[in-house]
Amino acid sequence: MKKHGILNSDIARVLAQLGHTDSIVIADCGLPIPDHVERIDLALKLGQPSFVDTLQEILADMQVERAVFATECLAKNPTVAAQAQAMQSSGINIDFVSHEEFKQLCHKAKAVIRTGEASPYANIILQSGVIF
Repeated sequence: MKKHGILNSDIARVLAQLGHTDSIVIADCGLPIPDHVERIDLALKLGQPSFVDTLQEILADMQVERAVFATECLAKNPTVAAQAQAMQSSGINIDFVSHEEFKQLCHKAKAVIRTGEASPYANIILQSGVIF
């Protein structure tokens, strides 16, 4: 049995298979997920697990060089906007795009991790970096 890191076998597998510039999405429970992209559904009930809790666990296990948020989060979701600021302060490149463009970018993701988050625009695209 695994002792550390991500215990969810689907997430652990996806993270292990990522190459440089591959991306994953962490999504609220309302984001549409393209049919051809792997869905890892963690949602148990509204709010659980949260976007922030899920993001923090992924960031502890994944080398991220870039993150993309919907511009709308800046005005509609201060918690998500604060996460963007914290990530930028830690050296991760942050981009903002319209929510419509965000949904199109999700088509390129290796997987979408669906949380139980029920606040607006609580979504992020994480682009894999390299550890060397």
